Amino acid sequence: MGIIEDVELFERSLKELIIKYEQYFLGLEKREPLKLLEEVERLSRRYTAAAISNTMLLFRYNSVKSRLVSYRQYWNRINRQIEEGKYSRDRFKMQRNQASGPQNLPAVSVDSQVDRVYREYTEACRLCNVTTSNISKEAISATLEKHRAAIREKYRCQDLEFRVLVEDGKPKIKARPK
Repeated sequence: MGIIEDVELFERSLKELIIKYEQYFLGLEKREPLKLLEEVERLSRRYTAAAISNTMLLFRYNSVKSRLVSYRQYWNRINRQIEEGKYSRDRFKMQRNQASGPQNLPAVSVDSQVDRVYREYTEACRLCNVTTSNISKEAISATLEKHRAAIREKYRCQDLEFRVLVEDGKPKIKARPK
């Protein structure tokens, strides 16, 4: 492909990535679009070392690249707010659930939550080629209970949701206020 097609592909891929991230932040997508982000970043690095002689293409390439950088900062900030429980959409849901009272909340036993986290964690370990021989339900349960009180105190919430994420090729358990 030529430079023109690469710059157009870079623009289309960035537009698609913006849409996917907005869907993720609205809760329509369950996972962050990391593969598409990787592809767009690869496209952005393609002509950093090469000189583009056409000034129009150079301008388009640089403007799309700067748009990617600013969106990446925005996405990192929103992800950090979500992890800290400070994202406005999540805070609205928390306030709505607290206002409705505990009688409207479905009863989720701690055991079923531990089972779910254990299943998701072992599956994530298997996908990341991490051994699961030293992981047991009891160890996961003890770890969750150990951190549950500290997280409740820190975020002043009654109920927590534990999620299993894969970061840097390693499965991790993250807590989020409900």
